[in-house]
Amino acid sequence: MDWTNRQSRRAFSVFAWLVLAYNLPVILWGAYVRASFSGDGCGAHWPFCNGQVIPRNMAAPMAIEFTHRLMTSLDSIAVIGLCVWAFLSFPRRHAVRLFSILSLVFLLVEALLGAGLVLLRYVARDQSAGRALYLSAHLTNTMLLLGALTITAWLAYTQNERVPWAGISQRLWGAAVVVIAVSITGAVAALGDTLFPASSLAAGMQRDFSSASSLLLRLRLIHPFIAVGGAAYIIWITTTLLRTSDSEGGRQAAARVLTLTLLQLAAGAVNLTLLAPVWMQLIHLLMADLLWIAVVVMVMDVAKVRSEVPHLVHV
Repeated sequence: MDWTNRQSRRAFSVFAWLVLAYNLPVILWGAYVRASFSGDGCGAHWPFCNGQVIPRNMAAPMAIEFTHRLMTSLDSIAVIGLCVWAFLSFPRRHAVRLFSILSLVFLLVEALLGAGLVLLRYVARDQSAGRALYLSAHLTNTMLLLGALTITAWLAYTQNERVPWAGISQRLWGAAVVVIAVSITGAVAALGDTLFPASSLAAGMQRDFSSASSLLLRLRLIHPFIAVGGAAYIIWITTTLLRTSDSEGGRQAAARVLTLTLLQLAAGAVNLTLLAPVWMQLIHLLMADLLWIAVVVMVMDVAKVRSEVPHLVHV
């Protein structure tokens, strides 16, 4: 590899991490759109706002929703640029090309799902079961988008030409599935908290257990149990890695995931105690996204070592 191409790939790696980082405020602002009941700020119109490219005399809900659409547009430009750069700097069949394309695909699906929320009116104070299902699909795609961007950046940073699929054990796959499942139930719980704010913890729990309550309220009950169970699994995986792995990279990745898991448990407890204020919901979501990114990096790091030196890792 010549010096110019090496420098281009190094710059690509930095850009890939920056694009990944930019997606975090985009996701958080999207959550704020939901929490502030601003999802119908642009009316039942997409991609334009109330049929206008740049609306005038914007009230707060419209400004919030329009800002999210602007952020998403910039994100689209960045991911398209990432994809083009990947094809210019990396050879055919290089995994960076594949995952940059997947990042773009998931981003396009994300935009279409966002459009569906608006056009189907699954916004503002809608309490339908369809909104919960749609939100779950939206969250799953968001996780896949972050995962694809993370792997793109990881491949460029570590200079791996392939994803070490053979080194990903069932336990590592399980860690990824657990984080996605917990995040989906968390999104439904956050929707319930927004639509049905509780005056106290006791009153909220009483409503959750009531058979007369909305389905969203009863679904909210599931999240704490799945979150604690999922955290226990992640803690088991990471402590096993810290104890048995001879790979420094694997241990560092496991330590990051363990730390974020414990912080996320604490954030969940605070969120529950404070009755889920919007600012705490956003912190909780940010922690969930950071944990997911850390898990993807851990899976890649450990799988890489397992593929190269199988006896060094026992998870």
